Order: sequence, then C-alpha cells, then structure tokens
Amino acid sequence: MSRMRPTTTSRRRIAALATTASLALLGGLATAAPASADKPQGGHCARQSKIRVPGAEVQTLACLDDLTTAGTVASGHTNPGDWAGLNAAGTVNPTGVPGIQVDGYFPDTSTTNTNHGWNHDAQFVLRIPDHWNGGLVVSGAPGVRAQYANDFIISDWVLSKGYAFASTDKGNTGASFYDDGSSPGGSIREWNSRVTELTLASKTTLRQVYAKAPSRTWMVGISNGGYLTRWQLENRPDLYDGGVDWEGTLFRAAGPNLFTYLPTALKNYPKYAATGDQAAHDAMIAAGFAPGSEFLWAFHYSYYWDLTQRIYREEFDPSFDGSLKAGVPFCASGTPSCDADYDYASRPQAVKDAVASVSLTGKIGKPMLTVQGTLDTLLPAATDADVYDRLVDQAGSGSLHRYYSVEDGTHTDGLYSAYPDKLRPLLPCARSAFDALTGWVERGTPPPADGFVARPASGDIVNTCAL
Repeated sequence: MSRMRPTTTSRRRIAALATTASLALLGGLATAAPASADKPQGGHCARQSKIRVPGAEVQTLACLDDLTTAGTVASGHTNPGDWAGLNAAGTVNPTGVPGIQVDGYFPDTSTTNTNHGWNHDAQFVLRIPDHWNGGLVVSGAPGVRAQYANDFIISDWVLSKGYAFASTDKGNTGASFYDDGSSPGGSIREWNSRVTELTLASKTTLRQVYAKAPSRTWMVGISNGGYLTRWQLENRPDLYDGGVDWEGTLFRAAGPNLFTYLPTALKNYPKYAATGDQAAHDAMIAAGFAPGSEFLWAFHYSYYWDLTQRIYREEFDPSFDGSLKAGVPFCASGTPSCDADYDYASRPQAVKDAVASVSLTGKIGKPMLTVQGTLDTLLPAATDADVYDRLVDQAGSGSLHRYYSVEDGTHTDGLYSAYPDKLRPLLPCARSAFDALTGWVERGTPPPADGFVARPASGDIVNTCAL
C-alpha cells in the first residue's frame, strides 16, 4: 500500500498545531438568551456577595462584562493554553455575555495545576450569566488539561444560550497526572468524584444567586470529558437531565481499552512508516484504526500514541516498568520496559481490577447523544464509540441513547486546518447534538435515529452540522 505524505503546506500546519497539542487524552452561532431568562435582583452581577461555593477551600469572584473567551482572554479569566488546538480555525463563537465568574479549588493534596499560581489541583470555574435560562452545563477537562480547556468549544456557546457553565480540572493534570499519591486507577476515580462534587456545588451556588436551583442540568464533554459524561449518567443520573458524549474514552477491564490497541500502533507504525510494510499496516487496521486514516498516523505517533500509552499505563500498571516513571519514550520493540511490547492480557489481575474500578457498563439512566468521527485516530470508533453503543443496547438503555458517526471527523478539530480536504470539525456536530438533546428532554422531540452523518458537498462545515 502506498503511503500518503502531507504536502509542504500541510506539514507547516501540522507543525504549528503540534506546538499546542494536548499532552494526552484528550455548530453554528448560538442564539441569544430568551427574553424570559431569569435575572438576579439588582441587575448586573447582583448577589455575588452571597456566593459561597460549598466545600471550596478557595474562591475568587469577578463581575465581567463578557464571560466568553472574547472577554476573558483579555481580562485574564481564562488560559488559552488550556484549550489550544481543540477547535478548527474559522470557528465562529458568540460574544458579549455579562455575568459572574467564580474561580477556586476544593481541598486536594496534589499540585499539578499551576493556573492562578495556586499550584493546587481540584481547580474549577463557574460562570453565571446575568440572563440565566435556568439551566446548568457541567463538564470536565479533556485529556489531562486544566479547567479552562472547554472554554472555547463549550462554555462560550452555552453561555450565549443562557446556561450557567461549570468545569473542573478533574483533580489532577499534566503528563504526570498519575503521580498524585493514589493507588492504581485512583487518579481517574478522582475525575468522577470531582465532577460530582462540582455539580452539587454549582447547583447550590446558583440557588444563592437566583434563589432557586437549576431546572435542568446537562453533562457535556469531549474525549476524557465524554468518558465523564458516560460515567455520570451511569452512576449519578439523579444529578442530570441528559448529556452529550463527544468521542468519549472507553475503559473496560476485559477490553477493549487503550492498552489493547496503542501498543500495536507503537510496535508497528515505525515499520510501516519506514518501508510501507504491509503486515505492519494490516496489524494497525486489525487493532482498530480506520482504513483511510493513514495520513494521520505520523502526527498521532509523534504527539499522542506514545505519551498516552505510557502515562495511562503508569496509572493502572506502575509495576510494568519497575521504578521508571511512565516507561521509555519512543522505544523500539525489544527495549527493556518498552510500552511497544506491553501485553495487557498477560498482566496481573490487579491491573484489570484497577481498570475495572473506572470501567463503564452502558447502563445510562438519562438520555445521551454520542458524536464520534470516523477518522478518530486516538480513540478509534471500532475500539471505543462502536463498542460503547453496543454496551448501552446490551444494558437495556438503548432507548435513551443516540449514536452519530460523523464522516471524516477526527479526535482533534485543530487538525482540520492541515487537511481541509480530508477532515471535518466535530464541534458543530456536538452543538447540534446538544440542541437535539434539549429538544428531546424538554419538548419531547425525538432526535434523529442513530446513523452516519455524511460530509456535505458544500456549505460551512466549520460552523454547521446537520445530524
């Protein structure tokens, strides 16, 4: 098989994107808030003095003229580095949403998050618009990013529709997220408890400002945030009215999981890249990578596969490489403690037990829509979303779920600029899914049936998506 090589222009775009690539696992314009939206008595940012986020160790308050990134970048109330590379160039976002921003952190012992100079994990952000529609959107950071990671792709848009927005760093961040002092699997178990903690605290805080709790609460997330959406709707459906799972991570003790396909990529991609080795290529496809995604393999090998395998393997199976922390980067097969040779099936039962402690079952208790790209090359559909869709059906929750497979979507919308003829952004499809979800729950309008979302022949695919 001939290998696709990026053009010079594409290589430059990839190089630019790589400088802002996430460390690891990782629509159209919104309408204005409805005229009937609630306002706190007293006008702009009223009652902010009432805010005491339950359980927070530290909180800071700001009354802002614009809670969207158009305002918060300038005012210093976001960190663009948290969300770099997650959206396609040309994405149009709403602006001009006044309200209150609450930043803070809950008690924690790990110190990987450096935002605000706090050097403290369990950081969160809560944004409360002056014109509130009564709803709350909760999210957790994708990958191992921090709490502002969803600001451009989720917060801006939902704020403009009148929702309050809350996001957490999940309690640990960065390439050493596993090193927070917990037992194997504990860092990821903390992700789930931190989302629950923030959801409960945000509901109470909104009651302080508006004298009533949210009428609807939604969970929305991308990548690891999609995993969080699945977990919350499986384990804490009482807290939410529904959720959008945007290419969520699948953890399953019996597989598939990251460790059942990433070592195959680490072992075989170098041979394929060097010689076009057919057997190496076939092994990649058999592991779950989509035919036609080959042009994305070089980027993912360099920036995602190796790091993701090593740091997540360290989280669940630290004994594999002895005293090393997350193995040997980009090692050749045969190197001692090399993750290219990692064989999950042969590892001790304790490793499977650690994965089981964060595993998903598919037994969701509230409506959820899943959006997945056909060319996702970090969490391929064959090893993640396709499997989870079957789990939902097997658990008897199929009537609560819709699954949309989006042609040419990949894991990181930032790659669209490098390959505009081969990829399409998923963000507008996730926004359409959110609108379909709220219409389903609030108005009883069924969303489209599960299906394949073909790439349109014309139109603005950066900002629109019809499910």
